[in-house]
Amino acid sequence: ILTPGQLFISCSEPFDADEYIERLAWRTPGGGSKGGAEAFDPKRLLEEFENHIEELKHLDEKIQRRVEKLEHQCHREAKEFAHKVQDLQRSNQVAFQHFQELDEHISYVATKVCHLGDQLEGVNTPRQRAVEAQRLMTYFNEFLDGELRSDVFNNPEKIKEAADIIQKLHLIAQELPFDRFADVKAKIASKYHDLERQLIQEFTAAQRRGEIGRMQEVAAVLLHFKGYAHCVDVYIKQCQEGAYMRSDVFEDTALLCQRVNKQVGEVFQSPETVMAKLIQNIFENKLQAHVKEKLDETRRSDVEQYLKNLYDLYTRTTALASKLTEFNLGSDKHTFLSKLIKNIFSTYLESYIEMEKDYLRTRSAMILQRYYDSKNHQKRPQGGGSIQELKERIRQRTNLPLGPSIDTHGETFLSQEVVVNLLQETRHAFERCNRLSDPSDLPKNAFSIFLLLVEHLCMDHIDYALEIGLSAIPSADAKNANLYFLDVVQQANTIFHLFDKQFNDHLMPLISSSPKLTECLHKKKEVIEQMEVKLDTGIDRTLNCMVGQMKHILATEQKKTDFRPEDENNVMIQCTAACSKVCVYVSRQVERVRKSMDGKNVDTVLTELGVRFHRLIHEHLQQYSYSSMGGMLAICDVAEYRKSAKDFRVPLVLQLFDTLHALCNLLVVAPDNLKQVCSGEQLTNLDRNLLHAFVQLRVDYRQARLGRHFS
Repeated sequence: ILTPGQLFISCSEPFDADEYIERLAWRTPGGGSKGGAEAFDPKRLLEEFENHIEELKHLDEKIQRRVEKLEHQCHREAKEFAHKVQDLQRSNQVAFQHFQELDEHISYVATKVCHLGDQLEGVNTPRQRAVEAQRLMTYFNEFLDGELRSDVFNNPEKIKEAADIIQKLHLIAQELPFDRFADVKAKIASKYHDLERQLIQEFTAAQRRGEIGRMQEVAAVLLHFKGYAHCVDVYIKQCQEGAYMRSDVFEDTALLCQRVNKQVGEVFQSPETVMAKLIQNIFENKLQAHVKEKLDETRRSDVEQYLKNLYDLYTRTTALASKLTEFNLGSDKHTFLSKLIKNIFSTYLESYIEMEKDYLRTRSAMILQRYYDSKNHQKRPQGGGSIQELKERIRQRTNLPLGPSIDTHGETFLSQEVVVNLLQETRHAFERCNRLSDPSDLPKNAFSIFLLLVEHLCMDHIDYALEIGLSAIPSADAKNANLYFLDVVQQANTIFHLFDKQFNDHLMPLISSSPKLTECLHKKKEVIEQMEVKLDTGIDRTLNCMVGQMKHILATEQKKTDFRPEDENNVMIQCTAACSKVCVYVSRQVERVRKSMDGKNVDTVLTELGVRFHRLIHEHLQQYSYSSMGGMLAICDVAEYRKSAKDFRVPLVLQLFDTLHALCNLLVVAPDNLKQVCSGEQLTNLDRNLLHAFVQLRVDYRQARLGRHFS
């Protein structure tokens, strides 16, 4: 049997009283509740519990004594630790006081030392000045005597020290009166210039050898000489030797500045000034000469190449300037570089826009003339006189063809190749204008280029083609007329989409934030409206020709006996030959309209054509009288016309032919049913006179006294 302590130790989990009792009962002989080797013995179990309780009491007393002992020990150690902390605090306070006293003493000593240093410096500085003055007076006496005996002036290795001395003597000599010391002043000046020349030669030699340290020393000495600027000039000239071996002067310049920038920072005390002077020298010499050579050779002989070269050179120069901004060139390097660019290109940019317009005008005229020559076409002059204007106004208001019709043999006189060439030339002009124009002149220049585009593309090409197309439209009563104006409409529509795209892509960014935007939009609207008037006129006259052709087919193919057959018992119920030919013709024209138009224009034109088609058939049917069988044939014709009307895909046109089909039913319906048919859904809203007119077309109108049904 385990003791209470052993039971506690054997339990690794948190203490549970029930679990503890179960474990104790299970380990006691006879304490099991479910049988086993021994029978359950409650007395023995009770005795075991009582003994165990006693042992737990003794264990509790033992643990309690141990806890009290540990608590007492903890209180004692806490008091001892508190005493130690108090002792340490007192020691720290004493140490801090000692530190303050030491700090005050150090400050006092330092003050004394500084005061003593000031006193020593006050004594030493005049002494050093006196020694320096005595030394300079000694050297001055040598110049006064005319014999330089000091080693510093005769030893080439001491040129740095000699330079310092002669520079100071030169400053002193400038203060001396000329009449008494003219000779010595001349000797000092001669030696000054001689040493300056030697230093520059030494700097040049060190630069060629690549000795950066020596270059730095000599440059530091020359900094106080008047020839320092000459030293910088020599450096700039020498560092460019061999730098321009390739044909690309811009790339060579960028590489040269990249290489020199680091060296300049190591050699000179003000590297930004030297770099700025180097770049200025390159721009005013190398780049300006290169630009002048490239532009002057083409300015008179080849304007196109001149404009391309100007754009390319200016673009590459500004790109080079952007690269150079990464170097330290002073506080306002952007303004500095802009002035250098302006100095190179100012004379060319002043006359740029005039040359651009002259070239664009000449080039556009040449493109157009070359196209018309390829067509063996002599361009007709577009008159601007009062007679021409009067004709134009009459044509716009009356839609009458003025003058004889021209046979163009199917030629539209519109060329997408010509348009692409004109737009490409104008796009290049816009790009050059954007790059080469002053920001304040950019909108004005872009607008002038746009006007040239309107003149040559819209007026000289599109508008001229519309004029020719209008003149080529035959009269409405012409037979077998070839209607090419729809081809003109199709190509003009495509061309204007290209024109509009260039307007938005290339012109708008240049003028969007200027007052010129309003002028451009107004001009564009004016051109569109002018061409729309001619397009509308041409389309209207073309539709008249289509209707005239249908009328001609009906007049030649339709016979009176078609609707009053001699033998009504031997007639095939089918559409007439005239109807078939008209439907074939209409289908072809509808397809042509769809190919020539886009968007809502298709529905608009087809609606107008459909209405005119319906009017023609309606009037045509009213020219004949109909027997009962003839009425059936008329219904067959109208049904065929209605099939053609479906190709229009316009609800109004289909509705008109549905109504016409319903009207034709009046030609065959029994007399007693006329009122009922006239009251039908499709005819009830029609004018009674119209219904009566259709009924009058019946052969039996008078015999059957059908008029009484409309009284």
